[in-house]
Amino acid sequence: QAQFVESGGGLVQPGESLRLSCTASGSISSINYMGWYRQAPGKQRELVARISSSSTASTYYVDSVKGRFTISRSSAKNTVYLQMNSLNSEDTAVYYCNEWPPLINWGPGTQVTVSS
Repeated sequence: QAQFVESGGGLVQPGESLRLSCTASGSISSINYMGWYRQAPGKQRELVARISSSSTASTYYVDSVKGRFTISRSSAKNTVYLQMNSLNSEDTAVYYCNEWPPLINWGPGTQVTVSS
């Protein structure tokens, strides 16, 4: 099973941007869907964005991030990215990447805090 390590989180002000990276321990080229998830304090983990491995690289976004977040993947680098723009306080959470549907094991996640 692949393992994933997330990075790129941090403390930013509302309206700013961050780019998250997720590096897999093995190849992601055979994984049909990769996703970014997040878990805010006191809330359940939710799928934020998903990307397919097909040549069209079809994507899905939860309504709350549409138009602000962009997911992409580099099979050559075994890496999935999440570009997050126009961040607001409701985006504060620990962000994780995983297959979709997710594997049982999760990486450590990366903390994103949006605060003025």
